[in-house]
Amino acid sequence: MKKTKFGVGFLAALAAVLIVGSSSVVITQQNQYSVIRQFGRVVDVRTNPGISWKLPFFQQTEVIPNTMLIYDLPISDVITKDKKTMVADSFVLWKIDDPYKFIQNLNGQISVAQDRLSTNVYNAMKNVISSKTQTEVISGRDGALAQEIKDNVGDVMEEYGIELLAVETKHLDLPGDNKEAVYQRMISERNNIAASYTAEGESEATKIRSETDKEVQIMLSEAKAKAEVLQAEGEAEYMRILSAAYADQSRADFYSFVRALDAAKISLSGENKTLFLDKTSPLVSVFYNNGNG
Repeated sequence: MKKTKFGVGFLAALAAVLIVGSSSVVITQQNQYSVIRQFGRVVDVRTNPGISWKLPFFQQTEVIPNTMLIYDLPISDVITKDKKTMVADSFVLWKIDDPYKFIQNLNGQISVAQDRLSTNVYNAMKNVISSKTQTEVISGRDGALAQEIKDNVGDVMEEYGIELLAVETKHLDLPGDNKEAVYQRMISERNNIAASYTAEGESEATKIRSETDKEVQIMLSEAKAKAEVLQAEGEAEYMRILSAAYADQSRADFYSFVRALDAAKISLSGENKTLFLDKTSPLVSVFYNNGNG
C-alpha cells in the first residue's frame, strides 16, 4: 500500500515537473520573434533563435513573423495628371524590423499592419500618378514608377516597426471601355512623331545634296577655268616656239624638211612603197631644194 502511494506520488511529482518545465521553455525559430507577456503586458521579446526560459504560469509566449511578408493591395482606381482613370493592382513586400514598435503601435496584429500599408501605399501611388500624364504612367511601368511610389511612402512605416522592402505593380492599366481608344491615340501620336523625324531627315538630306552639288559645280568650273588657262599657255608657248623656229631661215628649212619627211613616211605606209608627187607639191619643192642645195 505504501509502495503504491509512493508510486502515485512520484508520478504526480514527475508530471508537475514536466508541466512546469514545458511552461518555462521558450523555443524561438529562425523566422520568428518570441514575445513574452506577463498579465498582458510585454516584458520581453526574444529575437535570437534558440531555447530560452520564462516564468511558468505567470508569463505567456506568442510569436510574430521575422521574415519577408507579402500583402496584395486591393485593386483601386487612380487618376492621372491629364484626368484619365487607370486601374492599379499592386502588392508590397515588407517585414517587421522592430518588434517592440510593432507590438506597441499595432498590438502585434498583422491585419492592422496590412491596413496601414494599404492606406500609405495607396496615398503614395495616388500622389505619384496624379503628377504624371497617362502616357508617362504607361511608359514608366518598367520599374521606375514602382520605385517612385516606394520613395513617396518614405519612412512613415518605420514608426510601426515595419520596413517596406518593395512596391510592385502587377497591373496598371486602362479601364476596359477606353483602353483601345487610348492605345490607338498613342499609336497615332508615335506615327506623327516618326513622320516628323522622317521629314526633318529628308529636308536635311536635300540640303546636304544641294550644298554638295553646288560645291561640285564650283570645283568643275574652277578646274575648267584652270584647264583653259593651261591650254592657252600651251598654245602661246607653241606659237612662241614656232615663231622662234621660223624666224631663223636655216631652222625654218630644217623644220620644213623634217615635216616633209614625216608626210612622206605616212604616205608610204602599207605594201605600196612608191610615192608619186606633182611638181607643185610642197614635198617636191623640199626634196628638190634640199637635193640641189
